[in-house]
Amino acid sequence: MDEMNFKDSLLALTRGCVSLIDEKELADLLALARPLRVKLGVDPTSPDLHLGHSVALSKLRAFQDLGHKAILIIGDFTALIGDPSGRDSTRPSLSLDEIQKNAETYKSQAFKILDPQKTEIRYNSEWLKPFMNEGILFALKAITVQQVLAREDFKQRLKDNSPLTMLETLYPVFQGQDSVAVKSDIELGGNDQLTNLLMGRKMQELAGQKPQVVMTVPLLVGLDGVKKMSKSYGNAIGLTDSARDIFGKTMSLSDELMLSYYELLTNLNLDEVRALHPMAAKKNLAQILTARFQGETAAQEERNFFEETFSKKRLPQDIPAAVFSPSVSLIEMILKSGAAKSKNEARRLLDQGAVKIDGNKVTEDRPASLPQKFTLQAGKRHFLSVEIISEKEEIK
Repeated sequence: MDEMNFKDSLLALTRGCVSLIDEKELADLLALARPLRVKLGVDPTSPDLHLGHSVALSKLRAFQDLGHKAILIIGDFTALIGDPSGRDSTRPSLSLDEIQKNAETYKSQAFKILDPQKTEIRYNSEWLKPFMNEGILFALKAITVQQVLAREDFKQRLKDNSPLTMLETLYPVFQGQDSVAVKSDIELGGNDQLTNLLMGRKMQELAGQKPQVVMTVPLLVGLDGVKKMSKSYGNAIGLTDSARDIFGKTMSLSDELMLSYYELLTNLNLDEVRALHPMAAKKNLAQILTARFQGETAAQEERNFFEETFSKKRLPQDIPAAVFSPSVSLIEMILKSGAAKSKNEARRLLDQGAVKIDGNKVTEDRPASLPQKFTLQAGKRHFLSVEIISEKEEIK
């Protein structure tokens, strides 16, 4: 690799990184005439991945595209403990059955980003179960309590008198042993993982290995622009969301947040993005992300839908139809439209003024009167062509 290409590769790999320990070590590794082993660990603590997870996965894919090997570690053992990073309380415990089911969805969803041919999947119970019997005492003799309790999240929990289990304090040791087991050259992770990743360097030194390079990426801010992306906060774009939801949710981003998504989720030139009109840039981003997870055809269809529906203020051409009796509430119609998955969520849409009948906002579940035929809009992306038919008409 010539010097110019080497510098371009280094720049692309470090784009958006928060911590890099360190750049010289990374440059030395990239100069080696062999594929590097680049590790990313994920604990299957929930059934689905979202764009926040894809930041580190996309970085891992960038290494794959340069010919390196991705080592994706499924933390079936560490998920039993629960990563304490960034937590103000102990994570709820999961059953083995839940962990195994989540692990299967993690693998299939990760391959929406990673190249399966260049990915090595490992489960850390493979080495951590024996480690508990054979190696942990040696490791704990070399790791001090001060090192473990230096973590900001641990210090805060002790200050708040919030319970901190002994098992949680060992979590970084277990994650560090992952690096030893797979002989990782580089480990990736979110910025809240820095202490765990540095423990990997320590554990590799104890095992006589060359310490891994550590690279952390930011935690992706969710659609609300405030909290990190999380399904529990209701501010996430899931990797398995529908094409309509991926496109529409992306279009709801603020202009400032949109640039952050471009930096962390694409390899496009940010100066060229800034030169675009914000609406054009946002449509491009929405199309890129929708195409990545739902295909090019679906992405183009959703862009056409958005432009016809919102940019040109026209109703979409493919509105689904439904027939209801007069006794059916708007809540149930909203559920039928697909805009909400629960009655509480449908009620929130009504309360927020996000529901319209023939273009007019409604906030009552049972308005005084309804047209016999009307178009229901719930949120920005969901429409339903409604016809009200009485029981007598149904009998006819």
